[in-house]
Amino acid sequence: MSRPKFPQSFREFQDWFPTEEACQTFLIRSRWPEGFECPRCGSGDVGEVKTRSLFQCKECRCQVSATSGTVMHRSRTPLRDWFYAAYLVTTHTPGFSALQLQRQLDLSRYETAWVMLQKLRRAMVRPERDRINGSCEIDETYVGGHEEGRKGGRQKSEVKSIVVGAAEIRGKSTGRIRLAVVSDFSAESLAGFVERAVEPGNTVLTDGWQGYFPLPDMGYDHRAKSQGPRKNASQHLPRIHRVFGNLKTWIDGTHHGVSQKHLPHYLDEFVFRFNRRKTPMAAFQTLLGMSGQYQPTTYKMLYADESTG
Repeated sequence: MSRPKFPQSFREFQDWFPTEEACQTFLIRSRWPEGFECPRCGSGDVGEVKTRSLFQCKECRCQVSATSGTVMHRSRTPLRDWFYAAYLVTTHTPGFSALQLQRQLDLSRYETAWVMLQKLRRAMVRPERDRINGSCEIDETYVGGHEEGRKGGRQKSEVKSIVVGAAEIRGKSTGRIRLAVVSDFSAESLAGFVERAVEPGNTVLTDGWQGYFPLPDMGYDHRAKSQGPRKNASQHLPRIHRVFGNLKTWIDGTHHGVSQKHLPHYLDEFVFRFNRRKTPMAAFQTLLGMSGQYQPTTYKMLYADESTG
């Protein structure tokens, strides 16, 4: 099956979505490609309340808007601005800041751009996303500064976060990835991450660290590579260490470092971008919540995140 087409330039994007009506049509067709179905009773017999941009089920009278269950739910921001924001986030490889978004959309308030960007970032994460089903390289790294001269390379630093990652092996290239912050190098943390990230039954390549020893008993074909000094890890596990290198460059170059509190959100964004780098239309639709798996985010939820931790 061929991949859905995606605008190859900003001019083409403007041609696709010149009006609010064009955005509305695309939204409806993306969400209900087989025709609208009532979420309450399942009926396909539906009418439109055009004055309020609503669908109304003729069986149970349930009313549903095209934007319900998406990042645009109950937003006063025009659909064209949401579509443009999602296009920018999808196509701008280094990442995007709220200030950049405010300037691009010519928004009068920074807060509007910030809320839009936070909602788009939340849409990048599926709470029940599937595990990688294939052979993987697994390793850990420190994020947050330069770590040198520590025996064995695994002594915890007070100013660093430990990030563990899985990179799917696809020939000589890298398939999907998973990244997570862990509290330490224990078997509970590392083997626990593998269990959440990779389907049992697959081959898992790691170094010889004891934190991975439980994997065979958990149903994995565990192959430990004894590599000596940690500096040789990139030679024995090249895919995950290329991912780590790209991650650190992205964090330092685009966001100029991140706090430990917000690091998990940035890992989610990086994973989203990496795993959908070849499917921009899927990324665009997921960001806008068209996939049907998005749980709407309220202002209260966004600001609660900022005030805690």
